[in-house]
Parts: sequence; C-alpha cells; structure tokens
Amino acid sequence: MTILSPWKRRARAIGVSLCIVFGASSALAEAAPAIVAVTVDNAKVIRLPERTQTVIVGNPFVADVALQKNGIVILTGKSFGSTNLIALDATGTMLAESTISVQAPQGSIVTVQRGLDRESYSCTPNCMPSMQLGDATKYFGEVSGQADSRRNLATAGGGPK
Repeated sequence: MTILSPWKRRARAIGVSLCIVFGASSALAEAAPAIVAVTVDNAKVIRLPERTQTVIVGNPFVADVALQKNGIVILTGKSFGSTNLIALDATGTMLAESTISVQAPQGSIVTVQRGLDRESYSCTPNCMPSMQLGDATKYFGEVSGQADSRRNLATAGGGPK
C-alpha cells in the first residue's frame, strides 16, 4: 500500500476530476455537430441524443426547431445570422449544444443592384421575382403582396368573383 502526501492526493483527485469533466465535454461534442449550417427558408433534419426532451434556440428570429421522436429535430432557417441550440433531457441536464449558422441561398438566386435598391430573382431555370432579406422595401412589399394574393386565391378554392 502506497501512502500519498496530501498534495499528491489532491493532485490525483484533480486529475480524476479533470478526466471526468473532459470526458463529459467530449461526450457532448459527439452528441451533436458543433456547427450546423442551414439555408434561410430551408429545413434540415439533425439528430440529437435520444433522451432529448427540450430543445432551446437562442434567437428564434434566426432559426426554428421542431423536436420529433428519438432526438430527431427539424431545423428551419428563418433569417441570416447565427444562434445556438441547446438540448436538455427530462431532468434539465444539458445533453448537447450546437451553433446554428443560417446562410444565404447559393446557386439559383440572382441579385440585381440598382443604385441603393436591390432586387432578387430565382432563376430555376427561368428568372422570377423572389423576395429575399435585404431587398429594397418597395420591391419586397410588391412581391410579397403578389405572393399573398396568389396564396389567398389558391386557398379560397377559386378565382376572383
């Protein structure tokens, strides 16, 4: 039997504590990706630990989440920027934390700059007006007004009367 001095016992206890803490943090890192990228106005499915009962989004104006069964989460990008996502179990213990990065769409969006005014078009393959965050207020309002009118006509079950 080896007798340790009080300093060596403390050092060993601290070493064991550090192993436990770092072991727990690496388990958290494995539970969810550190950074999750999603495009604005698009959804992405991510997996959190199966014990996840509560999901918290730091800034719900940037992203939204819907928790499904077995730790499946549907993540929707709402506005450009970044925020965080925290997963908790039934007792409130943190299971995972990730950064959510909501990015602009690539590829099919064409931006037209007229002085200070900006207009966006979705070219898939023909270019049509597409309101994007950052477009000129007048353009955004006109395009969204047309989209609302079209949606109302479609849900009303018929054309104008």
